Order: sequence, then C-alpha cells, then structure tokens
Amino acid sequence: MKRFSFSLQLLLGLVVGVALGFAARVWDLTWLATTLTEVGKIFVQLLKLAVPPLVFTAVVVSVANLRNVNGAARLAGKTLFWFLATALIAVVVGIGLGLIINPGQGVSLSTAGAKAPENVGTWVDFLTGIIPTNIVTAFTELNVLQIVFLGVVLGAAAFAIGEKAEPFLDFSRSILELVQKALWWVIRLAPIGTAGLIGKSVATYGWDLLAPLAKLTLGVYVGCLIVLLAVYPALLALVGKVNPVTFFRNAWPAIELAFVSRSSVGTLPLTQKVTIERLGVDRGYASFAVPFGATTKMDGCASIYPALAAIFVAQVFGVQLGVGEYLLIAFVSVVGSAATAGLTGATVMLTLTLSTLGLPLEGVGLLLAIDPILDMIRTATNVAGQIVVPVLVARSEGRLDEEVLNAPPQPLDEAPVSTPRPLGEPAIA
Repeated sequence: MKRFSFSLQLLLGLVVGVALGFAARVWDLTWLATTLTEVGKIFVQLLKLAVPPLVFTAVVVSVANLRNVNGAARLAGKTLFWFLATALIAVVVGIGLGLIINPGQGVSLSTAGAKAPENVGTWVDFLTGIIPTNIVTAFTELNVLQIVFLGVVLGAAAFAIGEKAEPFLDFSRSILELVQKALWWVIRLAPIGTAGLIGKSVATYGWDLLAPLAKLTLGVYVGCLIVLLAVYPALLALVGKVNPVTFFRNAWPAIELAFVSRSSVGTLPLTQKVTIERLGVDRGYASFAVPFGATTKMDGCASIYPALAAIFVAQVFGVQLGVGEYLLIAFVSVVGSAATAGLTGATVMLTLTLSTLGLPLEGVGLLLAIDPILDMIRTATNVAGQIVVPVLVARSEGRLDEEVLNAPPQPLDEAPVSTPRPLGEPAIA
C-alpha cells in the first residue's frame, strides 16, 4: 500500500493532536495533557539540539562557496533588498490592520499583575549582542545571531584565502551533512511531534483565555494570511513570473512543518530541500540565501506581530500613537528583524519595539499566554518568505530551473539536499 505523503502525515498528526487535546480539556485528563506536553517538548528539544552546528556550518559553507557563484555580490544585494522590501510590506499590513480592528479597544484585562519580561530587547543589546564575548557561550546559550556572525567571519576568511581553507571547509561540509541527516530523522518524527504540540495547545488554552485577546489573535492570523496568500503570490506572479499555485504546491511541506514546529531554523533542511529540488533555485545561490533567510528573514515575527502587538499594548494602557510612532514601528520592524534570531524570538522583538516607542514593557506579559498560538502562523509566514525571496532573485538572475519548478513535486522521504559544490567546481550559469 502506498505510504501517505509527508504533508498528509503532518495533517494527520494535526488532526489527532486537536482531538486528543480537546479530549484532555473536556474530560480533564491530566495524564493525557501531560503526555502531549512531553511529546511536544521532546520534539522541540531535538530540533533545538541541531541548531548551533547546523547554522554555523551552513553559513560558513554557503559564504565560502559564494566564490563559485557568478555575480555573488549582486545576488547578495538583491537578496537583502527583497528581505527589506517584503519586511516593509509586512509591517505596513500589520499597522493597517491594527488601525482597522483596534485590537486593544474595549479589552478588559487587569494590568496590575503584568510584569516586564526579564530579557528585554534594546538597540544596545542588539548591536553589542552580535559579537560574542565568548565563542563557547554563543553556542551553549543558543545565540543564533552570534553564531551567524561567527559563521560569516570564518566563511569570509575561507573565501579570501582560497585553497588553503579547503581542509576546514571539507570538515564543515562533513559536519553539515551529518547534522542535516540527523535532523532529517527528527523531521520524519514531525507528525508525532505535531500531535504533541497542537494537543498541548488545545488542552492548555481554552476560549476563556483567548476571548479577551480574540481581536489581536484574529489580527495576527489575518495579517499573516494576507502576506502569505496575497502579497507573496502577487510578487511571485508579477515579479518572479511564477505561478503561485505551483509555488505553494511545491513549498507547502516546509510551510506546514514551520507552522507546527514553530522553528524556522529547525525547518531549514526541508526549506532548502524544497527550494532547490522542487522550486528549481540554483543550488549554489540557495545554499547561501536559505540559511541566511532562516536566521534573519522574519516577516511574521518581526514585522506583522510587533506592529499589531504594539498597537494593542498602547490601546490597553491608554497611550496615543501618532504618525511618528507608526513610522518608528516600521523602522524598528525592518531594521531590527535580525534581532529575532539573535535574542529569544518574537517576544524580545516586541520588547525592542515597545522600548523604542516608550510603551510599558508590562504589556508583553499580557501576551505570553497566547504566544505559542500566534507563533504557529508567524513562523509559517517567516518560512514562506524565506522561500519566496530566493525564487524572486533566482528568476531575475536566470538561476531558476523551469523543468524542476513545473515538474510534479518530488517525494520528500529522502535525506536533505547535499551541501554546496566544492570550491573550483563550476556554478550553474
């Protein structure tokens, strides 16, 4: 009998998780809720375990291998441009929705017990946090931005010295292959992890908790869906000359895994696989763009969510926002998006936004309870954007393989794509 596709397995895990979580909540089955929580926790821990070596070796190898890609500087510049442009569009969507739905108006939440988070994002933290004071600490504390910095520096050094760096690059490629293989085994467990993560959310968060924050939750989901299902398809059709239906058919497994795992970096091997093997983006360029996107391209977490949440907090605490404050939200969201990877996700990105606007940081505490629910759609939007940009740039540079793009979707049961070609091997024109 033919096996279910990976997407169907994830969908089955989602349905089973919702059913089990609902049963645990309705019949107060503590043992079931605990089991679901532990299953989800173990799955996330396995994903996080692979993050430091995966990010470091992927960045080192991808930067070093830019020497094999014709017009590397131009490709990097176009990638950065589209990262910033789509982030700006996303934050405009977030601000626009916030002004329409007024998520904090009429919300009756007690702010007396709300506490400011211990880890607060500031511009000083962001700038000084890029450079690690201790290399080991960057890895042990899972500071992704610092790991990216180290990878860029060593990758650039390997790029500069050429053949002498081959032993180091060979070692990095081997580690990358090993980590991706091991992480692929973890990804294959995603249907089980999905059941645990979704089941835990359903069992823990009921309507009583969501009701006061329903407008904000709806706003985040609608905002992300506008970017995901309107903005990205428009860019793909008008700029990339790519059929949006073909794009989503090929990229869906990565977007779906991002939704349930809530981890852009944990989804990285699958993201890179669909980008190269299903969408036809040149391997040499994709091996640079996808890892960088997984750590710095966060339209959901760093653009849509902070904009809506900042408006929510301002309205709950009775603070008026003017045109200047909205422009500041846009600036923080576009320029500070890399902080999402380097600190602790959207929560610290929100504290960066609130502190820049002078809004009460206690507002973050009001949103922590529903953050896992919001994080699912945010991460799915992040990963979709991380795939869209390489497709747009590859199209503009003639690095998009039409045959691969338009072929029936390849099965995703095999291990991830291999690492980029060694130095000296010609790049695809």
